[in-house]
Amino acid sequence: MTDLMSRRVLVAGVGNIFFGDDGFGSEVARVLLTGDLTEGVRVVDYGIRGTHLAYDLLDGWKSLIVIDAVPPAGAPGRVSVMEVDEDRLGRADFDPRGMDPRAVLSTLASLGGSLPPTYVVGCEQGVLSEEIGLSKEVTAAIPAAVAAVESLVSDLSREE
Repeated sequence: MTDLMSRRVLVAGVGNIFFGDDGFGSEVARVLLTGDLTEGVRVVDYGIRGTHLAYDLLDGWKSLIVIDAVPPAGAPGRVSVMEVDEDRLGRADFDPRGMDPRAVLSTLASLGGSLPPTYVVGCEQGVLSEEIGLSKEVTAAIPAAVAAVESLVSDLSREE
């Protein structure tokens, strides 16, 4: 059984692989899973299983990194990292079959948990339609997102 003290960082790839660039988080998680993981770090491709992520967060993680496609604000494929808290997160309606991270994370209190320090590694989407596969610009952003997650994991591991 894993010692609760060793649960440092949960990395959650989210999104729907059947909607083009929305599958970005799942693709980045898949790449991360092929590499060497730091002790105490768990990478999971949650896809659209929001309820699963909410319940996993009840296990006492010290930090959460969510990898997701974000609405376009400039150029498709641009990767950014932001820290979010409950105030910045806002509220959204919970759908047990969906994966709106805001809705999932805002349900934690009702489940008896609390939001750990949370970071989003987001990539501006280009294509959001019913198709499998990422756009060329978003595919090209995968290495930058992997590097951002690895940097965050390193920083969060040093803080302990």
